[in-house]
Amino acid sequence: MKRTELTEKILDAKRDGDLSWKSIAETIGGYSQLYIMTALLGQMRLPPPQARKAAELFGLSAAEEKMLGEVPYRAEQSLVPPTDPTLYRFHEAMMVFGPTMKEYIHEEFGDGIMSAIDFDLSMEREPNEAGDRVRIVMSGKFLPYRYHQPEEGAPALGCKEK
Repeated sequence: MKRTELTEKILDAKRDGDLSWKSIAETIGGYSQLYIMTALLGQMRLPPPQARKAAELFGLSAAEEKMLGEVPYRAEQSLVPPTDPTLYRFHEAMMVFGPTMKEYIHEEFGDGIMSAIDFDLSMEREPNEAGDRVRIVMSGKFLPYRYHQPEEGAPALGCKEK
């Protein structure tokens, strides 16, 4: 079985059981709802206790439970640009605001990137009289570029001096 097939099996069980992502995350526990969702959609691994609970919830085999604990090939099936309208809007937002975010990071922190590994994500519904909004907060550790073999006091990292 491929990981994409396991994801489809999980989504079928979610649908058949009339389960919400919130109730699934509460049952599995241990991590945020968004992390549990990401793992069950095949983009993160679940540690053994959570994989066991997921297997029980979805009626998975022992092999499928083990697969939930394996490090996945992330974004393996992704099209660029994505064709799904919701995913495309995130892509569009990064195309429009990404350069601004990049410039901000470099001006505030220096020559480096925001980690997508040491990373946190939160989302919530924000009531608004003009129409509810989606609030997304991404928080990633700043990772400075390492400059190779600096000499005579030259900086070794791309961190901005404070």
